[in-house]
Amino acid sequence: MGTPDFALPCLEALIESGYNINAVITQPDRPKGRHNVIEFSNIKKTAIKNNIPVLQPEKIRKDNWPQRISEIGCDLAVTCAFGQILPKSILEIPKYGTINVHASLLPKFRGASPMQRAIIEGEEITGVTTMLTDVGMDTGDMLLKKETNITKEDDICSLHDRLSIMGSNLLIDTIKLYEQDKIIPVKQDDSLATYAPMIKKEEGRLDFNQDALRLFNVIRAFNPWPGTYTSYCGKTMKIIKAEYSDEICESSIANGTILNIEKDKMAVKCKSGILYITELQFEDRKRMQLCQCGHNLTCGIILGGC
Repeated sequence: MGTPDFALPCLEALIESGYNINAVITQPDRPKGRHNVIEFSNIKKTAIKNNIPVLQPEKIRKDNWPQRISEIGCDLAVTCAFGQILPKSILEIPKYGTINVHASLLPKFRGASPMQRAIIEGEEITGVTTMLTDVGMDTGDMLLKKETNITKEDDICSLHDRLSIMGSNLLIDTIKLYEQDKIIPVKQDDSLATYAPMIKKEEGRLDFNQDALRLFNVIRAFNPWPGTYTSYCGKTMKIIKAEYSDEICESSIANGTILNIEKDKMAVKCKSGILYITELQFEDRKRMQLCQCGHNLTCGIILGGC
C-alpha cells in the first residue's frame, strides 16, 4: 500500500526480492498540471508493468473495501506513505501483521510531512523507521531504524530521494529478520512524540519576523511544493533558493527590509540574521537568479508589506 514516489523504491525492492505481491493498493488517480489531466502514479504504472492487480479505494474503510481486500488475503502487508489510516478491519487481514516504512526516527515526526518538518525544525539527523502498523497515526511498535545526516546543502528533494532508497533497503532487511523471528518490536515512548501535520499552501508565506535560519530551512523544505513566497511592491515574488548569515543588523531597521542588492543575491533583514535570496520568480515570469532579474529591485523596500 503506497501512493507517492517515495513509496516506489519499496515496491520495486519487493518485486526484485521475489516476494509474491497479491495486490498493490494506492490512492485513486488524480488530475495533475494546469490542464487537470488524469495521470497514473508511478506506483500504479510499476504494478501494471509487473502484472500486479491494482486497487484504488477512495476511502479504504468504506464501500466494502475491507471485504474485497480480505478476499485477496496475504501473509504480510507493507505500507509506505499510503495516505490513509488503516482501520482494524484491514489490519486484521494479514496473518503476520502490517509493516510500515516511515520517513523519520520515530517517535519524532509522526504524521504526513516528516521530512519537511525535520528540515524546518533544523534537525541535523533524521532517518527511516520500520514499524508494526496499528490503528493510530504512526504509533505502532518499532522494528528497525537507519539514520542519515541533514546537511545545509540538503533540500526536500535530496532528502526525499535518499530516505526513499534507505527505506526500501531497510524494508527488505526488516522482512528477512521478521521471517526468522529475529526482531523484537519496541514500543514507542509517547512522551517523546512530535507531530508532522499535513502541509498547507499558506505555510509558504515567509514571515521575516522569524530568524533567518528558520526561513532558510522553510525554503529548503518547501521547494518545489508548496513553494515559498512574499510580496514585492504589490507583486508576488516566489523565493526559490536562499542562503543566510547570523550577522546582526541595527534594531531600528524593520524586519523584511531589503538591505542590499548585489549581482547574485538580495540581503533581507530578519528577526535575527540576514536572509540572502539568490533565486526568485515573479508573477508570470520564469524563475531566475538575481543576475538575470530584469525587475527594478530597490533597497529599502519592506518585503511582504507593500
